[in-house]
Amino acid sequence: MFTGIIQSVGQIQSLQKIGGDIRLALAVNGLPMQDVELGESIAVSGVCLTVVAFDANYFAADVSNETLSRTTLGNLVVGDKVNLERALQASSRIGGHWVSGHVDGVALVESISDDARSQRWRFAADKSLLRYIAEKGSVAVNGVSLTVNQADFEGFAVNLVPHTVEHTNFSALAKDSPVNIEVDLMARYVERLMQFNEK
Repeated sequence: MFTGIIQSVGQIQSLQKIGGDIRLALAVNGLPMQDVELGESIAVSGVCLTVVAFDANYFAADVSNETLSRTTLGNLVVGDKVNLERALQASSRIGGHWVSGHVDGVALVESISDDARSQRWRFAADKSLLRYIAEKGSVAVNGVSLTVNQADFEGFAVNLVPHTVEHTNFSALAKDSPVNIEVDLMARYVERLMQFNEK
């Protein structure tokens, strides 16, 4: 479980094909690694991955074909920047919202415009995702916890304050960039409960 508060912007060091899927190696660029353990979860641009090797400056994780097909991780190349967040501890402050690291789908950056000192970002997304995204609700974009300012049947918009742009991989994105989307957990569970109530 994560909070959507990014701790570091890492960088892809290598993508190694092993047995039909991929092992990623990432430079952590300041992510605290002193108490990391093998098997621990780290969110990479919102995707929960399992640490299979690490030291103070990097970690490696295996990425299944399922994850490669449903997220932006399959499009990564060496040098790409990714948002990193270690798993939530019971004693941690929850500055964002509950983020599982289980990405629901991919959206595209539709537009970026200035809004005073902030930036307004609009994302185009499939209706299968948009049904779960509500105005003033929460959404994780590349693992970043954000408040939805506007939602319609074609997409949704958020505002990014300067700190968020500067301390995440949003600074490396542009129009038409793909991003990982995780909708709010509660929306998924409410829909599932309603499906059973209808039977």
